[in-house]
Amino acid sequence: MNKRILKILTKTTFIIIFICFIIYCGIYLYAWISPKLTVNSAKSYYFYDNEENLITGTDEWISYENLDKDIINATIAIEDRHFFNHRGFDFLRIAKAMYNNIKSGDAKEGASTITQQYAKNMYLNFDKTWERKLNEAWLTVRLETHYSKEDILEGYLNTINYGGVFGVENASKYYYGKSAEELSIGEAAMLAGIPNRPSDYSPFVNYQAAKKRQLVVLKAMQRDGYITEEELNIAYNEQLEFDNKEENKELNSIMYFQNAVIEELQSISSIPTSLIKTGGLKIYTTLDIKAQKAIEASIDKNIENDIQIASVIMNPDTGAVLGLVGGTNYSKSQYNRALSQNRSVGSTIKPFLYYAALENNFTASTTFTSEKTTFVFSENQTYSPTNYANQYPNKEISLAAAIAYSDNIYAVKTHLFLGSDVLVDTMKRVGITSKLDSIPSLALGSQPISLLEMTNAYAILANQGYRVKPYFINRVEDINGNILYERKETKDAVLNSSITYILSELLANTTNANFISYTYPTSYVISNKLSRKYAIKTGTTEYDHLVFGYNKDVVVGVWSGYDDNRQLAAGDSLNNKNLWADIIEKYLEGKEDNWYSMPNNVVGVLVNPINGQLATEKTKKSVIQYYLKGTEPSNNYSLDDAVPTIKYDE
Repeated sequence: MNKRILKILTKTTFIIIFICFIIYCGIYLYAWISPKLTVNSAKSYYFYDNEENLITGTDEWISYENLDKDIINATIAIEDRHFFNHRGFDFLRIAKAMYNNIKSGDAKEGASTITQQYAKNMYLNFDKTWERKLNEAWLTVRLETHYSKEDILEGYLNTINYGGVFGVENASKYYYGKSAEELSIGEAAMLAGIPNRPSDYSPFVNYQAAKKRQLVVLKAMQRDGYITEEELNIAYNEQLEFDNKEENKELNSIMYFQNAVIEELQSISSIPTSLIKTGGLKIYTTLDIKAQKAIEASIDKNIENDIQIASVIMNPDTGAVLGLVGGTNYSKSQYNRALSQNRSVGSTIKPFLYYAALENNFTASTTFTSEKTTFVFSENQTYSPTNYANQYPNKEISLAAAIAYSDNIYAVKTHLFLGSDVLVDTMKRVGITSKLDSIPSLALGSQPISLLEMTNAYAILANQGYRVKPYFINRVEDINGNILYERKETKDAVLNSSITYILSELLANTTNANFISYTYPTSYVISNKLSRKYAIKTGTTEYDHLVFGYNKDVVVGVWSGYDDNRQLAAGDSLNNKNLWADIIEKYLEGKEDNWYSMPNNVVGVLVNPINGQLATEKTKKSVIQYYLKGTEPSNNYSLDDAVPTIKYDE
């Protein structure tokens, strides 16, 4: 290379460096004259339950001066060892990470500083886009310009995720039952190790992984001169005492509810986006602590394996969600299966099919033959549903019996008799927005719907035909108490109240011993657990188990299954039913039994539960069934009075 070319390259390099320096200084100068970001109250949401008691919020914020020095040192050593020496970006670390990622062919190594992480956690979403990264960089510069390193570190430690618990003071009390002012080196090192992978490094989730991560943190502290080798060994071998009090356990599931609240908050147009991102807000939620505890306690009692659980408790009169769990353990998985997951609902769709049937002149005594059947359609397409365990009465059964047994043949015959569009339309009436196809298997719940949507649909049955919208927020105020949003109650009559009464009575038969015949009613196995009357429907597929049930006061939905669609074991169905029974009974404990009053245009008649005919002296078992006046069976009623038989290839 001749001297002329070398001179040009040197000059060009100098010019580029000078321009970058000017741009760098310009960016920081512009940041300096820009408005100061609000840090201490950034995303400082105060969450209140339905009795306006504070449940979570930044009242647990701890100042930098009060933090134990070991948690500060541990965090800096493992997250950003040059934190006090850079201006928001560790360029040497960035270059090293880029080199290692290129060398390995995998972009696993990151180089975010504490300031960058704080900016991302507090002001941005987690989208992996260039726009988000540029915004993060700009916010990082603004934070570094307007705040001291101590202020930034204080904000970071008070907002970071420690395994489903946010903020170091909350986390210290959650794991150890004491303040972050009082941590030992070993305790601080284990806490500092969690944020890197909160779902894996929580000692309550995987203690062995947490110990390995603790050792990594301790070695980093020794490397940077914060502790000696002797202190490292003492800290690593310290027998940590964890706090496992019951009140701490419930915090884990409340995070699912809290995430649902944040999702709803972001959809409220009357609240400025700027406040949602950077301002303090008081959020008065629908959370009933008794409902949340009922779900938690029932999961602990009934679920032992790694199956996932989702549950929703609603007030059917208003749509208020009283309790919600989106998974078995928030620390392991933050995915909210109650809201974000659509799964097959199985036979729990049938009450809406039978509502449509009752609306179209069916009665509790309408009969179809239930036997092994192959349905043939256009172009010789066939559909061969089976009953559970291949049990068939091989005779005509009433609609009441079909509901009690969850008979699949009866359901498909009803679906086809009405016309396959009728069920789709009915589901739309009760607020189901998931796309449903007009196919024969829809009568057996073959298509996916979310748990919250289905719980809300059952709330309409429980609310005697009035549609309400599920919600999590009653009121939102700014930090000074000014009301930014207040929910207004709305109800729409979408179903006939007399027919919903009849249907609720039919669903109550799923625990009725008088229906024991060639098989058992689907919920009879939990009847000894129930202290009051409920309308209940179960759904069982190879991969999903569901139960929905209600009385006038509450509706409870429960789903269980595996995220990878593993086949469920036979005993899982019973566990799911027990789970539902324990939740609703625990929640309603101490409350009056509240069932529906019979409408004036409805009459109760004593009938044979299986064939639907009027009971006589010779009838061994009889039940009271309910009918719109004028449609009840009479003395000269016969099976010929039922809906006309449809011909199929059988």
